Amino acid sequence: MKRWRAVGALIGLSGGTFLYTTAEALPIGLLLPMAVDLAVPPSQVGMLVTAYGAVVMVASVPLTALVRRVPRRRLLSVLLAGFVVSTAVTVLTDTFALVLAARMATAATHAVFWAVVVQAAAELFRPGLRGRVVAVVFAGGNIALALGVPAGTWLGERAGWRASFLAVAGLGAIVLVVTASLLPSTRPEEGHAARGATPDVHRFWLLVTVAVLATAGAIAAYTYVALFVTEVSGFSASAVGAILLARGIASVLGILAVGAMVDRSPWHALTATVALQAVALLGLYAFGQRQAVTVGLIALSGLAFAAFTAALGGLVLQVAPGRSDLAAATVSAAVNVGITGGAFFGGLALPSHGVRGAVLIGALLGVVALVAALGERLIRPAASTPPPGVPATRRQPATATRGPGRERVRWDADSAAGS
Repeated sequence: MKRWRAVGALIGLSGGTFLYTTAEALPIGLLLPMAVDLAVPPSQVGMLVTAYGAVVMVASVPLTALVRRVPRRRLLSVLLAGFVVSTAVTVLTDTFALVLAARMATAATHAVFWAVVVQAAAELFRPGLRGRVVAVVFAGGNIALALGVPAGTWLGERAGWRASFLAVAGLGAIVLVVTASLLPSTRPEEGHAARGATPDVHRFWLLVTVAVLATAGAIAAYTYVALFVTEVSGFSASAVGAILLARGIASVLGILAVGAMVDRSPWHALTATVALQAVALLGLYAFGQRQAVTVGLIALSGLAFAAFTAALGGLVLQVAPGRSDLAAATVSAAVNVGITGGAFFGGLALPSHGVRGAVLIGALLGVVALVAALGERLIRPAASTPPPGVPATRRQPATATRGPGRERVRWDADSAAGS
């Protein structure tokens, strides 16, 4: 495959993550205009976000299993077409019930898209570039939070909320054309990213656990960040947008910077990002009254969490115990469990301990996630797992070396290949 075509397809897939993230979060910024236009309370408009996340959480694994045999170009094209249609329906309908139905349809395509996009992107390049490729894909989602959602909110406040969703649908049509034109037509079981490079069921479920805990910790604090900077740090309400923009820019930088580290040492990258997030949130709890420190720590927490998502995506391709798309669907569902749980537990602290209590809960969840990530070192290496690409009937260890308390097997690729 020509390099320009692979790069173009990768940009298209990253554009898809940008669109889905923007569409998911847009009702948050357009809460009041949507409530007025649809003649419902603002809390009911909030259901558009809650129901969306619930669909992704519940549907990711079963829907991905249902379409597991569909070639990737066809599948991603259908998903993006469904995104465009359901978003357009959101624009055209006049009742809240139909808007909710359209949003849930969008969420169903979202559930499958995020399950297969990492594998599809990784297949475009050699295995040694996986971490950087995953970082580019996830950068689309972080750019959406930094620029897409604020831009959509700005447009909706001036031209009506429907104009924002119409713009998203139009961009979706462009991404659809790019993806359908440039992505190769490969079957899901083909290619080096179809299954985990070093399958390990124990590390995979540990990864799922870390995903839930670290995400919950980040969201417990982030959900109430506007309240924190105004009540604790003493910023004016007009400064919140600039602070969130700084966090968004830091997120993009973090996710791009971690790519090479994920290729070299993915578990170290994961552990470092979880530790960085826990430190940032503990710092916010302790020093949140200092405005300059608050801005820096909020940016640092955004950088850490964005880098964490890239490390998470890279590790799924490494330790998936079976098909990588089903493993990615499981992790996607786990992340959404963390999002829901984080917002819930952070909210529990508000009445009795205030917004600093929500940040402390986020920090403590981050510490627990760090302990879980460090537990990876206690898992005995899977000595019987050969590298990918070696035929199952000819996978024989050439030599074995033993160290204190562990066994390492070196695989002789030449003898395994029959040379």
